[in-house]
Amino acid sequence: MLKNNGLECTYMTQGAVMPYCKGCGHTIVTKKLNEALEKLNYPPSDVVLVTDIGCIGLIDALFDKVHTVHTTHGRSTAFATGIAVADKTIGKKKLKTIVMIGDGGSMIGLLHIVNAALLNTDVTVLIANNFLFGMTGGQQSSFSPIDFITQTTPQGNIIPPLDICSVAISAKAEFVARKVASDKDLVDVFAAAISHDGFSIVEVLELCTEHATTKNELKGSELVNIAEKHGHALGIIKSDDSRIEFGKNYVGKYHSEQKSIKPKDSGIEIEANNSLTKPISFFISGSAGEKVQSAAAMLCESAVRSGLFTSQKNDNPVTQGSGFSLSEVIISPEEILYTGADYPSVVVIASEEGLKEAIAQKVFERVTEESIIITDESLTLPGCKGEVVKISLRKSCGANKAALGAIDYFISNKNPFPTEVLHKLIEKKFGSYESFYKEKFI
Repeated sequence: MLKNNGLECTYMTQGAVMPYCKGCGHTIVTKKLNEALEKLNYPPSDVVLVTDIGCIGLIDALFDKVHTVHTTHGRSTAFATGIAVADKTIGKKKLKTIVMIGDGGSMIGLLHIVNAALLNTDVTVLIANNFLFGMTGGQQSSFSPIDFITQTTPQGNIIPPLDICSVAISAKAEFVARKVASDKDLVDVFAAAISHDGFSIVEVLELCTEHATTKNELKGSELVNIAEKHGHALGIIKSDDSRIEFGKNYVGKYHSEQKSIKPKDSGIEIEANNSLTKPISFFISGSAGEKVQSAAAMLCESAVRSGLFTSQKNDNPVTQGSGFSLSEVIISPEEILYTGADYPSVVVIASEEGLKEAIAQKVFERVTEESIIITDESLTLPGCKGEVVKISLRKSCGANKAALGAIDYFISNKNPFPTEVLHKLIEKKFGSYESFYKEKFI
């Protein structure tokens, strides 16, 4: 068990209730992953769990002791690869990054799995394979067995299932295993995969009791037969450590003293001091295509140049060019270990679309008496706590600079860091600070 202030606890959320159907294999896999982490006893802050939108992605809420990243369908391995590479090359080199993905997500994100294996990043991919797309209605996947009945193959599947383990081995993966959810040594295999220094993958064969067992004569005892029928090996298929983990290999080749190359741009340099004593969180909302997230990025850069820590979390519809666009930013004198503005100190509403999204996300219910809400004069806000400042953002700055104008207004009036730092960035982008505004705020 995990030791926390001398007490024993798990990596899972206290009192967590499994969200899966009765008998679903995801429940077993989830519990076995927790047991494997307990066995390894990593500090929770050193574990990252990356998922996507399949049923297995519901695991996020079940693990509140570790970092979780919820991604788009099939892309979880790509996100995990980026996390692992960043940690091993420029980070603290402590993270163990785990991907929990279904067979549907693996099918969609196959190239990402292959690339992670080729790189040999320190990523463990755990595939909960129930032979179909469970969340979207039980459609056939690339992992469905021959003659398997699904929503899209009512007379039985005629396409042979992909052997993901063979694919991983061909991509030079060093730790490869295929297990059944009921295997007694599943915890040990999970632990071995996670502790492996490099890419590892474990496919777990399991049951979907909502779609698979209702359409097929299928029991847990048949899972081994399915694998054997298709020539898919079971157990630990490969375990090797001859390849150097990608991050170590990269640092050794490109960051060594003998071969170091001085970059042309050493990054963002601190050029001013700040007077901030506690974090400030921003909810900045406007219209897609009106540079809301770019404005938030300028806020972050100017804060960093003033010696502060920052985080930025963006959101916008899939449509990109229409609807809302928003950023949640934190600036802080201390390190920030999370993203998002649950109780924003500053709310910027730059357009009607931004207002609608802020209302939808109940932002005005989350502000406090100390919050400042800066909005365009044309907008009518719902009743809320805090100080409301209405100014001519769109008229004075233009639509594409309204969000940045509001940020400039706040920094100029509250001075969490020197205003000239932000003004320099504005001048660099727009030519001069004076030309940034069409006219002074009304």
